[in-house]
Amino acid sequence: MAKPLLNNQRSLRTEINNWLAQRLVQWLGLLPLTVLHRLGTAVGLLVQWWPNRQRRNALINIALCLPHLSREQQIELRNRNLREFGKTYFEIAYVWQRPLSQVLALVREVRGAEWLQRQPGQGLIVLSPHLGAWELAGLYLAAQGPTAIFYKPQQYLDAMIREARGRSGAELAPITAKGIRVLVQALARGEAVGILPDQEPKADKGAVFAPFFGIPAFTMLLVNRLARRTGAPVIFLFAERLTHDAGFRLHCVPAPSGIDSADDIEAATALNRGIAQCVMTCPEQYLWPYKRFRRRPAGATKIYTGALTDAQVLDRLAQADIQRIV
Repeated sequence: MAKPLLNNQRSLRTEINNWLAQRLVQWLGLLPLTVLHRLGTAVGLLVQWWPNRQRRNALINIALCLPHLSREQQIELRNRNLREFGKTYFEIAYVWQRPLSQVLALVREVRGAEWLQRQPGQGLIVLSPHLGAWELAGLYLAAQGPTAIFYKPQQYLDAMIREARGRSGAELAPITAKGIRVLVQALARGEAVGILPDQEPKADKGAVFAPFFGIPAFTMLLVNRLARRTGAPVIFLFAERLTHDAGFRLHCVPAPSGIDSADDIEAATALNRGIAQCVMTCPEQYLWPYKRFRRRPAGATKIYTGALTDAQVLDRLAQADIQRIV
């Protein structure tokens, strides 16, 4: 009897937390975008001032990926990033809750729009890294024509996410074998598919280690498999947040050559090179706190450990034997 009771308690707690999260997002969505950005900046400042793992992990990633910067520049970029990180998550409420026309009106410019043009009968693979306003990028993509979006079902807010992302007509494909079939079928119909390409795969199969800013990163092969199977071209799409709440600039960039290579390492390297090129357009808006190098090659030094203060973090990295791939 104890186990069913415990499961019921957990289920009830999850339902309550989900309800509270929905109410919070709905309330935040009523606020002007300027106010949401100020709230996000304030939260980012708190994270910046108080030693914590997100602050540490962001600095670790920046120091590893951008070693040409001085320590002072790395810390300054991390601090700006945390403020942008706060803006990203507060503005999601606005993007999810406001009318689609109002959200798409935030797009002030689209650079490289010609790469989004869909040829008759040919699908298009669109990759949106966790850079800037990725929720806005997904909505914009689906508004251009039939689109299937690959997404990870969430414990909280899942129904709200599916409703928000589906407003512009996107078909949501869960990260499962069935979801992959949905993507293949969409490409066969000449539609677009949207994928977030820069998170670490959980499964051993369908991924390899490839350099990301010179650091081995466990990288998905799904994009390569789709491109090779369907012949669909691959591009990147991301929404850069403009200063002073002036809206967003969308960037459409063709993927580097080799992303459809029969060689898995070459393909994964091309994917990561494309992501890195996008990141360097507005590096302060990338999801640097994410543990991109959590999984390490056999015998490699663990990265996300140790003290939380900036000096200790950077001293540890300077002393650690972190393998780089040239």
